[in-house]
Amino acid sequence: MTQHLKIAVLAGDGIGPEITDQAVRVLQQLSAQGHFGLTLEQAPVGGVGYRASGHPLPQATLALAKSADAILFGAVGDFSLDTLPRELRPEQAILGLRKELGLFANLRPAMIYPELAGASTLKPEVVSGLDIMIIRELTGDIYFGQPRGIRVLENGEREGFDTMVYRESEIVRIGHVAFQAARKRGKRVCSVDKANVLETTQLWREVMTELGKSYPDVALTHMYVDNAAMQLLKAPKQFDVVVTGNMFGDILSDEASMLTGSIGMLPSASLDAKNKGLYEPIHGSAPDIAGKNLANPLATILSAAMMLRYTFGLTQAADAVEAAVRKTLSSGMATPDIYRDGCQRVGTVEMGDAVLAAMN
Repeated sequence: MTQHLKIAVLAGDGIGPEITDQAVRVLQQLSAQGHFGLTLEQAPVGGVGYRASGHPLPQATLALAKSADAILFGAVGDFSLDTLPRELRPEQAILGLRKELGLFANLRPAMIYPELAGASTLKPEVVSGLDIMIIRELTGDIYFGQPRGIRVLENGEREGFDTMVYRESEIVRIGHVAFQAARKRGKRVCSVDKANVLETTQLWREVMTELGKSYPDVALTHMYVDNAAMQLLKAPKQFDVVVTGNMFGDILSDEASMLTGSIGMLPSASLDAKNKGLYEPIHGSAPDIAGKNLANPLATILSAAMMLRYTFGLTQAADAVEAAVRKTLSSGMATPDIYRDGCQRVGTVEMGDAVLAAMN
């Protein structure tokens, strides 16, 4: 029996609708080719959600996300709404989805395609062959810790405060994801912390060290976050799987993305304990180029490939999408963010057309 996929499409703000449209076309073509059955349902989120219902994550959107097998997400962010209370800003939609759906494991691959080695700000010999998987714990740490806020002291001065906190069970849970991912790759895990300063990450290191004994086939190393940031620029190919907490992972994964030449090339997956996931490109809503047919859809298309692989186990279909992206890049087509001399400059839709043609 053909597997049937129910996917919630939450396009969001800015370039979100343009890039998700191209990923949807890819999924529809795979379905037409007989790889799987497909039901797609769309709902507003982010700034669009706020304007539709007064909240960035409308209840109907959350209900759809919970009932779907997986979520294809575009981007959220609308500068015109930045004066709203924090809980109503577009970006709160993604935080709400992570919390409500239990999406604790963020997988961000950072790999470089041969055609883009010259597009990185680092020397080609430093980044050629780069293939890193950064695994970020997504529902704990300082982003969710309580108490937090801004208060006025007795002398009238304002003070901001946040709480960094991790439970042992949360560290074990994300650690298993990292070690299991490494078993399918280069069998190396680097756990990143700041154990020399922060008690929270001292516990992180202790738990990761103990957990590593259950994976004798995987080499475990530890690195302080400041050194990890430096090493990503100095010698990035030393890393295979990097696992770290929410805040450090947020920073390091964005740093790693720029090693690849463009943030517009990188997908991500956010998974729950049963591999249900939300899949999105790691870039933002880019309102300055929205509606201009300039955005690179490849990160979103590759996010759809990750969805097929991680949530649905459709390896053949995922391979087909990734192969089509490689073929398109090798043909010389490039959106403005990855354009270089000798390429054919194309827009969002034309890049999607090329990937579809490469899948035939």
